Amino acid sequence: MYYQYFGLREAPFSIAVNPRYLFMSHRHRDALAHLLYGVGAGGAFIVLTGEVGTGKTTINRALLEQLPDDADIAIVLNPALDAAELLATVCDELGIAYDREDAASLKALTDRLHRFLLDNHARGRRTVLLIDEAQHLSFPVLEQIRLLTNLETDSEKLLHIILIGQPELAAMLQRPELRQLNQRVTARYNLEPLSRGETGAYIRHRLQVAGLGPGTELFPPRVVRAIHRHSRGIPRLINLLCDRMLLGAYGQEAPRVDRRMLRKAVREVIGEMPSPRDGRALRYAALALAGLALVVFAWWALLRGPGEEPAVAAPAAAPAAAGAGVAEPADEELVQDGVEAQNGEEQDAHKGLVAGAAIRAPRHAVALARGGGAGDARVERHPKGVEEAHVDGDEKGGGDGHRVHKANARPRVEVELFASEKGGEDE
Repeated sequence: MYYQYFGLREAPFSIAVNPRYLFMSHRHRDALAHLLYGVGAGGAFIVLTGEVGTGKTTINRALLEQLPDDADIAIVLNPALDAAELLATVCDELGIAYDREDAASLKALTDRLHRFLLDNHARGRRTVLLIDEAQHLSFPVLEQIRLLTNLETDSEKLLHIILIGQPELAAMLQRPELRQLNQRVTARYNLEPLSRGETGAYIRHRLQVAGLGPGTELFPPRVVRAIHRHSRGIPRLINLLCDRMLLGAYGQEAPRVDRRMLRKAVREVIGEMPSPRDGRALRYAALALAGLALVVFAWWALLRGPGEEPAVAAPAAAPAAAGAGVAEPADEELVQDGVEAQNGEEQDAHKGLVAGAAIRAPRHAVALARGGGAGDARVERHPKGVEEAHVDGDEKGGGDGHRVHKANARPRVEVELFASEKGGEDE
């Protein structure tokens, strides 16, 4: 196979559990230390949890190799059993003889197991029960297992139980009905995935155990970083990706792997999945769009000005003058459109129409238009951006008299039409 092409003695990334390839990161050392402490301290329950593929089974193998010689261990790999079947399996693992007729009797199996534990303790030996995939245990089975820990002497428990499973096991033990079992746990540890640095060390460790010569680099640092990102530091996924990448490099007769081979391996092993970097890019794009929208809104509010109000319609006192029409100012230049005389017939009438438009606008854009000679108009400028438009009414006609219209410097437009007639009546 490909390992001969790279000068290796065997395939370095097999997913089979091989104690020779055990990589003891600080997380794995802590997990093993917790298990050994729980067995040696005479506790009842020891709980080890971790995600799928993080190396729990490898830790179990390391534990079996480091158990003291005076320990007898029963391993249950298939926990999908009822209480009677579980007790029968424990008896089979420990070599306890029982009648087949008693296989369905919890009392008969428990009594035989109790006698064995007492005899084993009398000989100076300890008994360990290890249950893998313990998250699949049912509540009645867990309760029966808890009852087994009632077998004890004055100084220690006769049976040490190690529960190993996925994170669902820890959540299950938090249930109120299992609080008695949860209180008997003397050591518990959650095995986390490898970090980026540990991923590179893990790959180099397995290659060296398989016989890779010194100074040979099959996985460049950029590729190792990408492997960690796609595998999330889970050793089993790292093994699958690296094995597939070495096979691809062998097929292309390449001296080392590259990122293109990694992308192909990800599609084949994990399947199509968005990269974490793509997720970050989407988040960054969303933040950028939100910031742009905020800037646009702030600019619009700045142009709109504080306290802007819509234009006020002409007073009801001069409905005829409103028809003269006042043109809207340009976008950013507010100018006054003079109100022209209606027509020749209206100018010959006995009424004098004075139309003034006081437009509140910036300081440079205040003006007054006059539609007839019935009054005088002037514009006065005062400090702080306040301007006054004065319109003097026709003294003879007893018109509206002197009016003052102030215009502030903010972009607010207000049009007021007023009229004065010689007879002293407004139209």
